[in-house]
Parts: sequence; C-alpha cells; structure tokens
Amino acid sequence: MTVRDELPWPPSFDGQPLTRLPLSAVDQRFADRFPGQIGRFTDGRRIIILRAMREPTRMLHSAAVCFRGLGYQVEAPHGVKDAGGITWGCFGAERDGQALSVCERIHDARDGAWNDVSSWYWAAILGRTQGPWYAITVVSRP
Repeated sequence: MTVRDELPWPPSFDGQPLTRLPLSAVDQRFADRFPGQIGRFTDGRRIIILRAMREPTRMLHSAAVCFRGLGYQVEAPHGVKDAGGITWGCFGAERDGQALSVCERIHDARDGAWNDVSSWYWAAILGRTQGPWYAITVVSRP
C-alpha cells in the first residue's frame, strides 16, 4: 500500500485518545508482508492493535493464533458484550505468570461486524461486505 492509499487511524478509542507506539519486532516482520496496514497504540491503560485492509486476505488471522505463536497458553475465545452493547471475541492468555485479557473484532464502514476472522473472510469473499475493514485487538491486564 502506498502512502497515498493508507487508511486513516482513528484518533481515539472508547473515548480515550490514542498514542501511537512502535511496532514490536514480531509485528514489524508480519507488517512487512501484510497486504494492509498495522498500527500499535495505547490509550494509557491498554494496548490496541489495529489492522486495516482494503481487500480480503488470508493473512489476517486471529489474535489467539498470534498469542499461541508467542508461547502463551490461550483460553477458548468467547463472546463478550462491552458497555456499548458491542460483542467482542475475547480470551485469556498467560505466559510466565503474566495474565492478559484479549478481545478482538472486525468491522466495516457499513455496520458489518465479526468476532472471528473466518466469518469475516467468507463474508468478504462472497461479497456480503465491502472494505475497507478494520480488525481491532485490545490487550489489557485482567
């Protein structure tokens, strides 16, 4: 994606301003091949990872896959509604005694939303949704 084609990142999340963070080495290696954009942010208490895509891609995978690949023990994802009534796919992850809560969802600009990558991918491939899409992963301490 050229700079001209980049999608804008939101300035805030859940009413809190976002501060851009550098990508980790693992994130950067993945971003170098990802057919979209990856941004890492904080709202002062959580890490928010945003991935933006204009086209469906199999390179978008669930956060659970990433965390397992990094050596975390990962619980089975389950649906959780936030204070605004939005459903997220959430799971617990633990490594070396460090516990994290991870929630994710994918949305388009037309109120389409998915809690798992596979459902989003098939909706996109079958033309039931149009990009751009944003995948949001929120990582916090429980």
